[in-house]
Amino acid sequence: MKIEDIIFIDFEASSLSPQSWPIEVGLAWIVGGSVQTWSSLIQPHYSWDEVAWSEQSADVHGIPRNALDTAPSADVVAKDTARRLESKIVVSDAPEHDYRWAEMLSNTIGVQLKAFADFDAAVGTFCAVNPKAVSAVFAHLEATPSPHRAGPDAARLASAILKGISAAK
Repeated sequence: MKIEDIIFIDFEASSLSPQSWPIEVGLAWIVGGSVQTWSSLIQPHYSWDEVAWSEQSADVHGIPRNALDTAPSADVVAKDTARRLESKIVVSDAPEHDYRWAEMLSNTIGVQLKAFADFDAAVGTFCAVNPKAVSAVFAHLEATPSPHRAGPDAARLASAILKGISAAK
């Protein structure tokens, strides 16, 4: 597997409740030794329950509910996301949550997703048994707090792996 085969994903959501829905998706990938990103806010699908909106979650990610009213529709974002994920190994630092929100998004267009890989598994793959490389990954994560926005959060993961790969050389 090459680093170009993977893509990092992150979501911001309406809340952490079981009924929550995705409000922002972010993707990051590595090309030529640099991190590329794409993200989009998501207008809620008509089938998603508004009761699952949490002002406490909004305080964390800083995305007010009314900002989603003019965001691209869920089906448009689902198509863009599916196109970008095609033929990639999708990596998440919280695959159980991110997969649920990705599945909810992809269901708006009837697309089935393959399972997401865990970030720690990607660290193992790209940093193998090199303690210096693994330390570089987690030092970068510790030094770079999560901004709680999907694009920058996905880029943070990609940058950490890149630091590990560099440290392994």
